[in-house]
Amino acid sequence: MTAHARLPVRACVFDAYGTLFDFASATARSQRLPKEIAGTLTALWRDKQLQYTWLRGLQGRHADFWQVTGDALDFALETLSVDDPALRAELMSLYRSLSAFPDAVGALKDLKAAGYATAILSNGTPEMLAHAVASAGIGNLVDHVISVEEVGVFKPHPRVYQLACDLLQVPAAAIAFQSSNAWDAYAASAFGMRVVWCNRYGQRREHLPGTP
Repeated sequence: MTAHARLPVRACVFDAYGTLFDFASATARSQRLPKEIAGTLTALWRDKQLQYTWLRGLQGRHADFWQVTGDALDFALETLSVDDPALRAELMSLYRSLSAFPDAVGALKDLKAAGYATAILSNGTPEMLAHAVASAGIGNLVDHVISVEEVGVFKPHPRVYQLACDLLQVPAAAIAFQSSNAWDAYAASAFGMRVVWCNRYGQRREHLPGTP
């Protein structure tokens, strides 16, 4: 183990969607979505949302996360043969104010009490993240909210993780990064961060660089 790897943790950085905020709460709180398709729509919407971020990154055709989220929802609704503009508008509005996971709020409180700097590093736009943080009531628990829009590329591009280091003025090895997304956890680990993989969804271990 190198001296660099033994640096004490100075900042705790969290992914947002799926880690701090429950993306399924948008469909769960919908008044218009038929309950029998809620689970299918949630999974399809999320899967396509992530696919679009990766594909846009590979194509070099960045669009912000709000557009990507809407495009993914359109795909999901069309796939399920749902034509309801009011439902679409409702779901997009609900996505701006997702519920926070109770354990995430507890973790943030504990970290703040212990004196750690806390931050969010997310694909979300600054506006999306501001709404999410405010609606979840965690503004006093997060010191920094960092959006990929500052570098114009989505995770898992290394520039995103470097952005956190630059803005926090902390080396990667002194950052503890928390994510529920396997691909994000592995990418941050490969970049050099210490990673806690909050495996909320029972994902299998990846065959990728990094050891979260």
